[in-house]
Amino acid sequence: MLAPLGRLLFSAIFILSSFSHFSARAIGYAAQHHVPAPQLLVPLSGIVALVGGLSILLGAYARVGAWLVALFLVIVTPSIHDFWNVADPMMRADQVAHFLKNLAMLGGALLIAYYGAGPISVDEPRSNRAPAR
Repeated sequence: MLAPLGRLLFSAIFILSSFSHFSARAIGYAAQHHVPAPQLLVPLSGIVALVGGLSILLGAYARVGAWLVALFLVIVTPSIHDFWNVADPMMRADQVAHFLKNLAMLGGALLIAYYGAGPISVDEPRSNRAPAR
């Protein structure tokens, strides 16, 4: 019962936050961080986060979903949470926390990419095989 609960807790942030990627506020925030073509890339990142999160939640092609989430995090983390460019100590500390949170989530995504969805998932028959290498 822990695997589906873990997938739910892990995927929730990607699923719930993906909808904000379609807002003018998120696009403007990315533009402030010099993200190229934010009108295209921010909504696209929302789609990647949503599809990856749902895939992990359901345990349906969870390894693929985990790689999508990992790709999302590898791109977003240094471009949006660039604490090394923040002068204000409070804002810098906030960005460091977000950066480290994203690194932890990247670690979780890599574990799911390696081990798969686990029990009580659409992938369960496939997850009884050895991890993909």
